Amino acid sequence: MYECRERCIRAVQSKDARFDGWFFTAVLTTKIYCRPSCPVVPPKVENMRFYPSAAAAQQAGFRACKRCRPDASPGSPEWNDRADLVARAMRLIADGVVDRDGVPGLAGQLGYSVRQVQRQLQAELGAGPLALARAQRAQTARLLIETSELQMADVAFAAGFSSVRTFNETVQEVFALAPTELRRRARRGTTSAAPGTISLRLPFRAPLTPDNLFGHLIATGVPGVEEWRDGHYRRTLRLPHGHGVVALRPMPDHIACQLSLTDQRDLAIAISRCRRMLDLDADPVAVDDLLGTDPVLAPLIVKAPGRRVPHTVDGEEFAVRAVLGQQVSTAAARTHAHRLVLQHGEPIEDAAGGLTHLFPTMQALAELDPETLAFPKSRRTTLTTLIATLARGEIDLGAGADWDRAREQLAALPGIGPWTVESIAMRALGDPDAFVASDLGIRYAARDLGLPEAPKPLTDHARAWRPWRAYAVQYLWATGDHAINKIPTE
Repeated sequence: MYECRERCIRAVQSKDARFDGWFFTAVLTTKIYCRPSCPVVPPKVENMRFYPSAAAAQQAGFRACKRCRPDASPGSPEWNDRADLVARAMRLIADGVVDRDGVPGLAGQLGYSVRQVQRQLQAELGAGPLALARAQRAQTARLLIETSELQMADVAFAAGFSSVRTFNETVQEVFALAPTELRRRARRGTTSAAPGTISLRLPFRAPLTPDNLFGHLIATGVPGVEEWRDGHYRRTLRLPHGHGVVALRPMPDHIACQLSLTDQRDLAIAISRCRRMLDLDADPVAVDDLLGTDPVLAPLIVKAPGRRVPHTVDGEEFAVRAVLGQQVSTAAARTHAHRLVLQHGEPIEDAAGGLTHLFPTMQALAELDPETLAFPKSRRTTLTTLIATLARGEIDLGAGADWDRAREQLAALPGIGPWTVESIAMRALGDPDAFVASDLGIRYAARDLGLPEAPKPLTDHARAWRPWRAYAVQYLWATGDHAINKIPTE
């Protein structure tokens, strides 16, 4: 996108918010970089330069605009729609891998050399992994400065900086303000959040229809791990340095997010996982434009555009829940999962609600007694084999997973068929082209809409929906009268 100069210029001159996160506009005369929709008067064309990432703009000596706050724009949809090395690397950087394990750790998870990773990121994004991680640290620091009461030294280390001096220099360089001035400006006319809670807004590209997104998460939520309370979807999060509780509520132009963390170093990772769960970096216009060419889907899109795919914060957790949900009702799957949580989950305290546990780790579930599982022996074998395989780290379902390899490995396990593989690919791996052709809800929707009902002919018809078949699934599911399509009333 950023390489097409004329297209970028048109987006900036029209202040088109659809391109926020796709590229960044730097102004030579002011040394400031902005998002395309910045509300200020557009600069002269000859003074515009375009960069594929905030990190690249920062490396070129530009600082973030105070009006449009480009570091807070939605992430590029490319990183969730692609499965190549660069996209996988970007998802892992967002999940904090560079801060925790360094560039060698990133390269190791990707299965490439450090040199290959650095070369490809530099070629496509204009910045290497360290610069990209630094840009993320700067954004995390700003969020902590503006939304918490932490002392600046604590903010520095929570954001991942190695020293207070580096923190001060980076904040001054990126935002052209000292940390104390950033906090002072942010506090004008605002009210403080509850002690220990960080309140922020998660941006998205419009349009967004939230009923199926939140409805699915709520209807399938595991008691103790997830709940709907006071207009918020709430759930526990297992994070690298501790745990957290998040409360999310859809608003007209953003998602309201309240985070309580046991370790503030997990802030950027928690935000990244929540954004991924809600599919907030999707490009709904591109999706709906393609799916809308099908005369069957077109009326559904006009009625409720911008449907998202409900993902997950933990791929391994969802894989276990997918097996528990094989050939049973939503209520039965929740019951089975709740039993595992009570027996093997880690208890937590939730002063603001009724959450009680973190979902069990695969290592904890590896100790379960199959005889305690209240379903057929063949499905017990499927579940315990999956858990053992995940506990040994033989299948990667994380942010940087290779989608095709994960599919092959899952399909090789006993009792895991196409429905389970594609469900995991859609919701855990985040493959936008996953398609659950054999799902009962999809077959009912296809029948009612006059589409082929059998899996093979429906899959043949759905080739025209590629690469967005997972979004077509959401539109098809939404035709049914099921709890997953509704946000509960207060």
